[in-house]
Amino acid sequence: MITVEAILENPSGFHLRPAQLFVEKANQFKSLITVKNDKGMGVAGKSILGLMTLGLTRGAKIIIEANGEDEEAAVKELLDLVKSKFGE
Repeated sequence: MITVEAILENPSGFHLRPAQLFVEKANQFKSLITVKNDKGMGVAGKSILGLMTLGLTRGAKIIIEANGEDEEAAVKELLDLVKSKFGE
C-alpha cells in the first residue's frame, strides 16, 4: 500500500468536475483507491458520490491510498492530477 498527502489548491475544492476527473483517472487502475480527509473519513476513490460526501474545499488536506499491482502509478497520476488543480 502506498499513501500520499496533498492539498487541494483549485478554487472550488472537490466539486463535481474535479471529482469526476479524479474518478475517471482512478478507474484506469486495478488498485483499490481510497481518499481520506484530515479527520480520517475515507471513501472509495472510484466513487463520485463518495468523494462529494467528504465536503473538501480549497486548502483541504487529502490522503490518497492505493493498494494493488499498479499502486505506484495510480498514486503518482492521481497526485499529479490534484497538483494540476484539475486544469482549473
